[in-house]
Amino acid sequence: MWQSSPPGSIYDYIRVASFSIGPDGRIEQWSRRAAGLFGMGADKAVGMDPVDVFMPASMHADGRRRVAEILDGKEWTGLVPFRMPGERAAHGLAEIYVMPSETASGERGALCIVVDVRALRHIETDLAASQAIFGQSPFGFVLFGTDLAVLRANQRFATVFGGRAEDHRGRTVEDYLSGPEADRLTATIRRVLETGVSVTDLQIVGTAPGEPGSRHWSMNLYRVHSGSGRPTGVAGLATDVTRRHIAAREAASARRNLALLNEASARIGNSLDLETTARELLDVAVPGFCDLASVDLYQGLLTGDDAPPGSWDSLRQESVGGSAELRRVALASAVADVLPEDDADTGSPELGSVHRFAFNSPCAVALRTGRVEDVPGDDRGFVQSTLAVPMVAHDTVVGLVQFSRTKGSEPFGERDRGLATELAARAAVCIDNARLYRREHERALILQRSLLPPGDPVAAGLDIACRYLPGNTATEVGGDWFDVIELPGHRTALVVGDVMGRGLRAAVAMGELRTAVRTLALLDLEPAEVLAALDEVARGLGTPGGTASGGGSQWPSRAAHKSREADLSEVYLATCVYAVYDPVTRRCTFANAGHLPPAVVEPGSRARLLDVPPGMPLGVGGEPFEEVEVDLKEGSLLALYTDGLVESRDHPLDEGLDALRGALVEAERPVEELCDHVLTTLDTRHGEDDIALLMARIQGLPAEAVGDWRLPREPRSVGRARELARDRLLAWGLDDLVDTTELLVSELVTNALRYGEGETRLRLLRDRTLVCEVWDAGLVQPRRRRARDTDEGGRGLQLVGLLSVAWGSRRTPRGKTVWFELALPDGEPAVELSVDQLLSMY
Repeated sequence: MWQSSPPGSIYDYIRVASFSIGPDGRIEQWSRRAAGLFGMGADKAVGMDPVDVFMPASMHADGRRRVAEILDGKEWTGLVPFRMPGERAAHGLAEIYVMPSETASGERGALCIVVDVRALRHIETDLAASQAIFGQSPFGFVLFGTDLAVLRANQRFATVFGGRAEDHRGRTVEDYLSGPEADRLTATIRRVLETGVSVTDLQIVGTAPGEPGSRHWSMNLYRVHSGSGRPTGVAGLATDVTRRHIAAREAASARRNLALLNEASARIGNSLDLETTARELLDVAVPGFCDLASVDLYQGLLTGDDAPPGSWDSLRQESVGGSAELRRVALASAVADVLPEDDADTGSPELGSVHRFAFNSPCAVALRTGRVEDVPGDDRGFVQSTLAVPMVAHDTVVGLVQFSRTKGSEPFGERDRGLATELAARAAVCIDNARLYRREHERALILQRSLLPPGDPVAAGLDIACRYLPGNTATEVGGDWFDVIELPGHRTALVVGDVMGRGLRAAVAMGELRTAVRTLALLDLEPAEVLAALDEVARGLGTPGGTASGGGSQWPSRAAHKSREADLSEVYLATCVYAVYDPVTRRCTFANAGHLPPAVVEPGSRARLLDVPPGMPLGVGGEPFEEVEVDLKEGSLLALYTDGLVESRDHPLDEGLDALRGALVEAERPVEELCDHVLTTLDTRHGEDDIALLMARIQGLPAEAVGDWRLPREPRSVGRARELARDRLLAWGLDDLVDTTELLVSELVTNALRYGEGETRLRLLRDRTLVCEVWDAGLVQPRRRRARDTDEGGRGLQLVGLLSVAWGSRRTPRGKTVWFELALPDGEPAVELSVDQLLSMY
């Protein structure tokens, strides 16, 4: 079969030429390749002596001898120097193969094959260099043919995939890689072969024979051509980048871990709620660190036990029944519609359930030892591995967090264990802080609520409802308080106050001020006098005391004194409004210490704020307090409140006060319903501050429940007073109280006439009890004393104290009032005085 040599054959590279010599030793035939090699066409070369034309003059004699031998029938091969024709012609060296020949007539000639030695040397050098690069390269080198089969591979490539380099000839990509990687590499090689566009750093993942793990290679692919530019295949240079990939993965893991820790610092612990902190931990961990996670906290920690959930020493002593009780407070999953308890085979506790871990389980061991434990995955489940990490804060284990990765994810490494421990520790500190805060917060709430009036207060001539709403668990305890204090004469003191500042110290200050208010109110002082005395109490509470902490000095330094004074002054500054209501006159006397004005709704009118001078807050001192008397109509509504009801960050105080006036509608509704209506209508932003609300409907004593008489200063007024009291008690149906009342009225009226001044006034009030008041213009207060055996008098007030439920005296603007109180009969016989009680007066 004849086959033409394609362009770019080997002869183009080695420069082979031929010519023939006739019997006369001259050139007889001259090929085109000879013309190209020697630079002379056939028209000039034919008929010329090759020795004279192409060989140096010094070699002419030897050349003619060789030609004669050849024409004599002898073959010859050798290296012959030659020169190109012309003055500046280049010199060269040719390898000539001379074969004798004969013509048809028997004449002898010769056929000469000439090869340019310089081209051969270049080819040898190129082949040697190519072999050195291909064979000695430290990288895997493979040449794919146009059929995508391996044409040649170097020894480095064979070292990775086994066998000798020659054994890989004819193999395909599928013999080295499997699955999608083989398809991807095949498609890439075909694309490079078709387009000629090189591909660099193609990442390939596969396995080498005899090695368990995956290997990573970076491949550079480019198309190779023949001398004429015809594509002959694709060369691939493969570099093993497994170590670089591992290092990059570790670096990425380290960066991810640092980012997770930074995120954990920013997101965990923003709330002082235990369950919220646990959820914040899982929000950080899933899916950035693991696929599934859960948090279990000790039940004792969640129920508010004072004792820590368990130190390591105590946890080691747990019974063989398992771990202490825990509650699952948080779950998270990055797998769609899958949570840990969805796997029925694992028996994972549900969210919110209380459970125990088996004594020998990895979770129980982690809780006892305080060390991270590996929980093996279940072959039947989707979890590949789990880390059980104890949550340790201040040498106390507060719970357990489990981080899980599903099958197909990268298993946990040593670096992951360290990160898991750090995440759990940060969350544990926040949870322990939340536990301590909640404990202190609950104690403060207990203290605060214990100082407020229990239940619904009852007062004469008032229908009272009150509400107290503390801030939520994320807010500190405040110092808001209210109080309803019964005063003599069926009068009632209404108090609402607010200690500035928050926390336990504010609650303590509130309790101290409330106690002081009650004490001052029982002295029956005027409202302005009560606030003035309370201001002194508040300033006394805010005065720093004690000794300095260092230097052994008896007195604190000036700086420490000022620092402590400034600190305490913030706590013990308070606002307060104090009102005294008289049900007989339906008159209310107000005094205000920097508090918000009371609101009043009269029947048929809109709500209005009373113009009560605000005064300075308690604890400031130096300014007197003013009183304002307001006559309230029957059925009017009075509202006292703290700023948490009308003030927030989102709207100014004036808007809140307007909203309060707008909410006080339909005043005829029950006060309990009105309280709820106000709280639900106003935008209180509850949780920012405590709220105290005290509402009272005015219901004065009816005229038939009051007996009021004026008595002249004469002896017969004593008898007149007894008659008036007897007649009124009989009219009220209080026959059982007639004798006692007559006796005590006689004592008080007699004292008023004997020691008092001006006109005497007798008043009887019937409500839940019977109150008798005797007024006169004298300023000297009665004083109970023990009479001597020889004294003829001085036993009247002792008798009043023995026969009455309570008695006392108070100053009035025009003198004083002495009063006593008797309980209304309940059908039981009256208690008679014992002999000892009667003898105690003598």
